[in-house]
Amino acid sequence: MVSKLLKILALSAFLTLNLNAKTIKEGVLTIATEGTYAPFSYYDDKNELKGYDVDIAREVAKKLNLKIEFLTAPWDAMLAAFDAGKADAVFNQVSVTDERKKKYDYAQPYTVVHGAIITHKDNNDIKSFDDIKGKKNADSATSNWAKVAASYGAQNVTVDSFSKSMELLVSKRVDTVVRDNIVFYDFIKQRPGAPVKIAAEGSDTDYTAPIVQKGNTELAEQISKAIEELKNEGKLAEISIRYFGKDVSR
Repeated sequence: MVSKLLKILALSAFLTLNLNAKTIKEGVLTIATEGTYAPFSYYDDKNELKGYDVDIAREVAKKLNLKIEFLTAPWDAMLAAFDAGKADAVFNQVSVTDERKKKYDYAQPYTVVHGAIITHKDNNDIKSFDDIKGKKNADSATSNWAKVAASYGAQNVTVDSFSKSMELLVSKRVDTVVRDNIVFYDFIKQRPGAPVKIAAEGSDTDYTAPIVQKGNTELAEQISKAIEELKNEGKLAEISIRYFGKDVSR
């Protein structure tokens, strides 16, 4: 009786493992991504899905000899679909946090992010985060970056988008825009003549990485191996420079 029960439990565990790794058996890797988050994941004017994260996901699938399919939806709906098992991994600038580690497993990071203080090119007074005390910083009311700026004593000027923040900065109606360095690289690639600069970067480093279902260590390890190979081959740097003009993969 005990032996039969152990066999049933073993079969159950085997089926669960196969369910987690089913993409490898079926030859298709389904990736969840927003599709509205340029330059990371977006549809171009030909309605083709492109972006930094999208291109990396495609290269990972090639390394794994898998076909790739994308499931696109806004952030909350995207994660809900992933949680429901409709996708195998998420490539969408998902930050590595202790809270998320409780729910998901991460593969190797492919983006390194630093907080940055963006100023007008004429502003030479701000050289560190300590210098923004009392300065006007443009951001949305609920942004995490607004909280970072406020923690250093900056006064937040509320706007509803990053582009509006930059408009205020270009016209010198605010002193700073505190954001991550990658957003700045994208902005300056789109508007190379804009009179703005990164005045300082923070010492803290954040990472973004693919997430897979909790317990699907096999897929996480395979994606990690693929990302490491792409990094060593210079492919991650190539994709990064294409979108940002900088290598943000290291």
